[in-house]
Amino acid sequence: MTSYIVFLIGLAFFFDFLNGFHDSANSIATIVSTRVLTPQKAVIWAAFFNVLAFFVFDQHVAKTIGKGIIDVHIVDSHVIFGTLMGACLWNLITWYFGLPTSSSHALIGGLIGSGLVKAGPSALVSSGIFKTVAFIFISPVLGLILGIACGIAVSWIFKRRTPPQVDGLFRKGQLISAALYSLGHGGNDAQKTMGVIASLLFSAGLMGSRFEIPVWVALSAHFAIGMGTLMGGGRIVKTMGQKVAKLKPMDGFCAETGAAVTLFLSSSWGVPVSTTHTITGAIMGVGSLRRVTAVRWGVASTIVWAWILTIPCSAAISALFYFAVTLIVRMVPIVTR
Repeated sequence: MTSYIVFLIGLAFFFDFLNGFHDSANSIATIVSTRVLTPQKAVIWAAFFNVLAFFVFDQHVAKTIGKGIIDVHIVDSHVIFGTLMGACLWNLITWYFGLPTSSSHALIGGLIGSGLVKAGPSALVSSGIFKTVAFIFISPVLGLILGIACGIAVSWIFKRRTPPQVDGLFRKGQLISAALYSLGHGGNDAQKTMGVIASLLFSAGLMGSRFEIPVWVALSAHFAIGMGTLMGGGRIVKTMGQKVAKLKPMDGFCAETGAAVTLFLSSSWGVPVSTTHTITGAIMGVGSLRRVTAVRWGVASTIVWAWILTIPCSAAISALFYFAVTLIVRMVPIVTR
């Protein structure tokens, strides 16, 4: 294993850390904004379940990322370098501006950008890309619908309880819903890094003829995303927890439950969805139950524009880095495949 490949594996785990860091606010936004947990306790809670997801989910999403977005046979170390740089830089840019964009789609955009520069449109796996792009729209809508359905069901079941009774009950219930959401987050998002590293190892001939996910890669990916969640940022908490819609504990429970169900379903189908899109849709759905004006649609529209731009912007950054590294290697051939 060359030092360049070791560096890229480290860069992949850094992206995974950034994924957790960037998305931790999504994981804890509702439970913090409803004041069920402090931010410090909430990130510990979320990080623990990110890592626990290693023992719960199969690796369908990892295999989609590893060989279902671009042809695994055109992948080399430079493609992976461009991919990871595009995804990491876009994550840092959007984190700085407090935009809850998708780390998943940044990674997918990175793969597309590097793959196109190397081999043209023939490098793309249209079925995997179509499935992923379709769920840009499906996952927030499904989260919204499930959030609304959960909200209606809960309101009907507890209609005879007083507000203090309901509030006290769902302060405890939100611990469960937040755990399920973080479990789904770790199960879907850690697998994206697993897929990229497995693709790199396969292309370098370090995996034999069969594409699979080594156990050490899977466990390390869950640990990295958990550490990122543990250290993640408050900029996006404010956007997700209060600017989209102000939430009560019952609202937070319904939003997290709706989002968690969406993540569990998509992971079982092998679809690399955005946890950001999913929880945003669920929050908007629950917020709209009280009244449509409870959702701040102006903020929501800004978030949607950030979603739309993620794949093309990360693809453009990735393409530039792929082009740059291949140019440098031709001029100074010291980097090995």
